Amino acid sequence: MTFDVVDVIRTKRDGHRLTDDQIDWFIRAYTDGEVADEQASALLMAIVWRGMEPDELARWTAAMITSGVRLDLSPVGRPTVDKHSTGGVGDKISLILCPLVAACGAAVPQLSGRGLGHTGGTLDKLESIPGWQALLPTQAMIDQMRDIGAVICGASADLAPADRKLYALRDVTGTVEAIPLIASSIMSKKIAEGTDALVLDVKVGSGAFLPDIAMARELARTMVELGAAHDVRTSALLTDMDTPLGLTAGNALEVRESVDVLAGGGPSDVVEITLALAREMLDLAGIDADPAAALADGRAMDVWRRMITAQGGDPDAELPVARHVETVTAPADGRLQRLDARAVGIAAWRLGAGRARKEDPVSAGAGVVLRAKPGDVVTAGAPLLELHTDDPARIAAAQAALDGAWDIGPDATADRTLVLDRIRA
Repeated sequence: MTFDVVDVIRTKRDGHRLTDDQIDWFIRAYTDGEVADEQASALLMAIVWRGMEPDELARWTAAMITSGVRLDLSPVGRPTVDKHSTGGVGDKISLILCPLVAACGAAVPQLSGRGLGHTGGTLDKLESIPGWQALLPTQAMIDQMRDIGAVICGASADLAPADRKLYALRDVTGTVEAIPLIASSIMSKKIAEGTDALVLDVKVGSGAFLPDIAMARELARTMVELGAAHDVRTSALLTDMDTPLGLTAGNALEVRESVDVLAGGGPSDVVEITLALAREMLDLAGIDADPAAALADGRAMDVWRRMITAQGGDPDAELPVARHVETVTAPADGRLQRLDARAVGIAAWRLGAGRARKEDPVSAGAGVVLRAKPGDVVTAGAPLLELHTDDPARIAAAQAALDGAWDIGPDATADRTLVLDRIRA
């Protein structure tokens, strides 16, 4: 069936539900290049303003999934469960979580992406390990999940190709920030990868994509409902992103910290979030196991080493180190009251750890190291942050991003609540 694309745009512009046939036709026609970018942009903007009904969004997501292939992971022979994070600063959780959950008996098909702007990308972090390969053929990915239980790699081009085109268009037309479009983008890729179950880590706070908790809760609920509509057991945790996770923001810096956690140490906030997500994943997978024990006894580290080796990496190799380190000192005595996650993320980006465009290179050693977290006592002149970069000319811009990023005062700080809410269908 063929439609006049202008009629489809008018339907949504005037506040009506798109029919199933209109949705199926538009997604196929745009993916195949039959609909012009400017016409697709007009429809996306109409969706931003008019929204989508739940069954309409489920059909839109289904059409995006069927624009490509849906993987069959049944040969893996284990329950499959994945996790998706909406992105944050210092969010290295996937690096630890994937081998940890695999060590407890599940298989984790962690298809990940690259960083853009102030949030880091899992693939960028792992590529700081010498030899590690982000792209795997589908059969190699399935074999690795069957043999090891864990894989972190990039998505192939035939998974939800409609989303790849639509996302690129949204990025340049001011139509990114719409709950239906965000939810369908995330869930079409995750459902297409073939996982049985999915846990969503929806970040909330200054360093998150959605700093408003009400909007984050709406996104989480929408994605959970989309998962249920497509027979994927789905739940969401809303987690705090006002302060960077852990003590590092950067690529090799975060890999080192992740290995520390896998070795049984690491920052307490990273451990807490990791275990909360691991328990949620194992529950959805129907596996009765204690992830804390798998961290403590070295099983998770064993899976990590096997996973890195299987993808060409050397888990014992020295990681890149930035050529220049600048220390930012505390301006006064007191207790650190606040450290803004977005400011730290932008500083890391400007130091070379992130990119402004998807094709930009990143520096493996660049980033920010936190020498204090909110609640810590600091003294004037003592280290507060370290700025790591290969290019000293980047320091000034990073320092500018940190202007006003912290408060120091005499009062004790309230305990930080890391898991803010849990949403299930």
